[in-house]
Amino acid sequence: MKTNLQDLGKAYLSYLELNETQKIIDLFTEDGIVNSPIYGIMPASEFFNTLSTDTSNSKLKLLGIFVDPNATRIVLYFNYEWTLANQDKVKFDVVDVMTFDAENKIVSLHIIYDTVKSKGAVDKLKQQS
Repeated sequence: MKTNLQDLGKAYLSYLELNETQKIIDLFTEDGIVNSPIYGIMPASEFFNTLSTDTSNSKLKLLGIFVDPNATRIVLYFNYEWTLANQDKVKFDVVDVMTFDAENKIVSLHIIYDTVKSKGAVDKLKQQS
């Protein structure tokens, strides 16, 4: 039975909101990558462990899921209220583009959002570390 990619996207958002890092990493292939506007391109495990360390709390609101007609890619559109480890808060809309392999594991995640607010907050967090 083929897994519904929309369900995988919803599971990803749930794990992200709950900071369940290992469950997120398990959605990826072993060599899965993340391309983030703040953290750059890195292996999924490294990205999500770094994000977890930098995060105190997350609240997400799903705004839409869009499925590629060839069913190997979905796009998640959501609002992200991010409380960093130093308790600074930023809120922004995010578009996540996920590409899947034949086993419905995430091969790549391309994260798209305006960093005007979040970049300064993350820089401040890193300076305090």
